[in-house]
Order: sequence, then C-alpha cells, then structure tokens
Amino acid sequence: MRVVLFTGKGGVGKTTLAAATAVRLARSGRKTLVVSTDPAHSLGDALDTALDADPRELEHGLFAGHVDTRVLLDGAWADLQDHLRTLLAGIGVDDLVADELTVLPGVEDLLALAEVHRLAASGLWDVVVVDCGPTAETLRLLGLPEALSGYLDRLFPKHRRVLAGLAGADREGWERTVDALDGLAAQLEGLRAMLGDREHTSIRLVLTPERVVAAETARTVTALALHDLRVDGLVVNRLVPAPPPSLRGPTARWLRERWTEQQTVLAELTGSSGPAQTVPYTAAEPVGVEALAALAESLYGAADPVAVGPDAPPALRMQRTRGDGTDPDSEFELALRLPGAASGPLDLTRVGDELVVTVGGTRRRLSLPAVLRRCEVTAARLQGEDLVVTFVPDPAVWMSR
Repeated sequence: MRVVLFTGKGGVGKTTLAAATAVRLARSGRKTLVVSTDPAHSLGDALDTALDADPRELEHGLFAGHVDTRVLLDGAWADLQDHLRTLLAGIGVDDLVADELTVLPGVEDLLALAEVHRLAASGLWDVVVVDCGPTAETLRLLGLPEALSGYLDRLFPKHRRVLAGLAGADREGWERTVDALDGLAAQLEGLRAMLGDREHTSIRLVLTPERVVAAETARTVTALALHDLRVDGLVVNRLVPAPPPSLRGPTARWLRERWTEQQTVLAELTGSSGPAQTVPYTAAEPVGVEALAALAESLYGAADPVAVGPDAPPALRMQRTRGDGTDPDSEFELALRLPGAASGPLDLTRVGDELVVTVGGTRRRLSLPAVLRRCEVTAARLQGEDLVVTFVPDPAVWMSR
C-alpha cells in the first residue's frame, strides 16, 4: 500500500496533478483511489464528474471521492464529546462550560486525516492519492496527530487510575469515557504511524516557478522535516517554453523574460530542496480523465509515479562526542535535520524532558532520549542542514537514575 499526499500553495494546480497521478496509476494496473481533504473539493471539477463521500469507480481501477467532515462530526466525534461531557460534569464543571471545552480546535482536520487512514487501511486499493488543502492547512493537519497525542497524555495522565479514584462517580459512565479516551489515543497513534511510515507514505509538493511560491515551498520543506515527514519530490507546474531565437516583438520579450525568471527560480529551488519534476504550461486546462492522462504522460514519461526512492538520513541522531560510561565530563550532540532552517526564525527551548523546536510558525515537542534527560543544554548551532544541540551531564541528576 502506498499513500501519496499532494499539497501546495493555493492555485498552483495540486488538485489537477493529484488527479493526473491517480489516472496514470490506475491505467498502469494498480487499483487507485484519489480522495480530497481540501474543503474546496475541486477534485470533481478536475475529473469532470460529481463526487461525494462514497468513493466510486470512474473507470477500471480508478476510484474517486472526497472527505465530508460534516458527516464525521455528527458521527464518532459526537459520541466522544458526550463521553467527555460526562467526565467534566463528574468533576463539577458547568454544562455550558463543558460544551465549550469539548469543542476541539482542528477536529475537522483530524477527522479528515482519520478518514484517509481508514480508507488506506481498508486494503481495497493499492495506492491512495490524497488531494490535501493548501500548505498552511496541510501543515496543521499533518501535525495534529502528534500534537494532540501529547496533549492527551498531559491532560489525562494515567486516566484509569485517576478516574477510578473519584468518589461517587457513575462507574459505568466513567468506564465508557475511559474507553473513548483510549480509542482516541489509539486512533492518534495509528495516524502517527501512517504518516511516519517513510516506506509507504510520502508527501509531494506542487508549486509554480515564482519566487513567492518557491519561498513558501522552501518553508514547507523545513516544517515537514521538523515533523519527520517524508517529502519524496517537488512538482514544478506551468513551466513556459523557451521562445525560439527567431521570435521578435513585445510577446517574444515577455516570453524570454518569463522563461529566464522561471529557470532562475527552478535552479535555486532544485539546489536547495531536492529533485524536481516539471510540467509544461498547457494552452487549455486539463479537465477530464483523458486530458489528465495526457498531462501525467508529460510529467512521468516511463517512470513509476509512486516509486520509492532513496530515503534521507534519520531526522534525529544522537552521538557521544566526549567521555564514556558515566563519566561526568561526557558530552553529547543531538542533531535534527532541518533543511532551510537558516532562512527563517528558529527558536529552541528546553521544557522538562522535552526539547521544543520552533521554525517559522511550526513547533514540535521532541521527547529527549533517557540519557539526555539527565543533561543540560550548553550550546546549539546550525551545521549545514542540521540543528545541532550540545548536552553535558547535569551534576544534580546525572547519577540519580
């Protein structure tokens, strides 16, 4: 099973390219589902057909649908909200306040991602191609499982023991609430496992060769690296052709300037963000299965659209740089791969047993390895594409565990 998520700045053609990729995969003999989590739901427009939440077969091996979060909100999430209201009411929280506390920001994104996971795990398809929303929404979506999992662990630590100790509680109701929380935790873990499966899940970034779009794409690469999510390629859409030398006049000047600008952006982007595929600017918008198949041919040629290429080194690496054993003069380095981090604001904070890294508007809490929890941070630096943090033993706790 392969899951490929397409995202990019709004208007760059990610929906069209996701649909074209799905068409190509289906016609190569793989049973393929293309599904949209983009609230705009323009996937049906690209395929020139009406779609709904139930995937349907458009031609042999090609299925399409979109995620309807309104239905999902009225289903399983409504049940969990009821259980959480029971928990809050049991500890004396007012009903109106409980209603507000059970409205989880980003829950629609979470439900959309959970539905993708359900579809992928069903085993009905060989490949699931996901048309995600614009990059800002996608980053929030992809970061939710880890963020909410940590939030749940902190909000309800050892909740079975805590709830069992509450006097006068409706034990059956409490047990249902606990089971619901366990179910949410398991669902979040499943989502994290799917996104972190670098062999079977990857993200493809779509952009146009413009400086503003390229800058956003570079920031996205950094943010995804921070979350240890695999970007398997960039797709540069709407590349204008080079004008022939014989062409003269204002149109020729504009075309040459545009082509030169695009080539400059493409060279800079390829040099900083890995391999890029290109798609020519077509005279007519590709709409419908046949037009999308032709677009996919120009993009992939004879290549496999979802071939698993060489993986990048592990995002997080630790090494001892001085001392051995329990030597109090030991030194350790923790390296986090963050391509492009040098171009944006970077913040690093130690909070208990976690390292909080913020790049631009993206934050991640990293649980420290056991040995580093007994150390203190003495320095941090950017070294190439790595954020390198130096630790030395904290005398107060080094030998205490």
